[in-house]
Amino acid sequence: MLGEKIGEIQCSTTNKALPTDGAMPIFETSAQGGGTLGGVQVQSLATYSSQMREDGTLYGECPAGVVMTADGVATFKATGIGRFTADGGATFRGAVYFQATAPSLASLNGICAVYDWEVDAEGTATWTLWEKK
Repeated sequence: MLGEKIGEIQCSTTNKALPTDGAMPIFETSAQGGGTLGGVQVQSLATYSSQMREDGTLYGECPAGVVMTADGVATFKATGIGRFTADGGATFRGAVYFQATAPSLASLNGICAVYDWEVDAEGTATWTLWEKK
């Protein structure tokens, strides 16, 4: 069951192709932006990779992202499953886990958050997060 919405961050993204694993392409995406998380203003930086699977879906992993706020940082790891959209963007759904040292983000420690990651054809992304209950 989805719990309370815990944040929304708007990002700009850039992509590049990575060496393939067999015949299926791998993409690297870097995202940078800002919004709110845990009720505070944040800036976020992350780089993730996604590999196309034979059925056309994408499996993505973000091994290390960072969220910065006035009183410190939180790092995160995420995984997700996605697909390309008809308009040239991409959409992912997944889980993310935070480790916060910033007092204002301490409520993120020890929870499983789920997310929607929507990227339009111009590379503008919206990351919406909920606490999984």
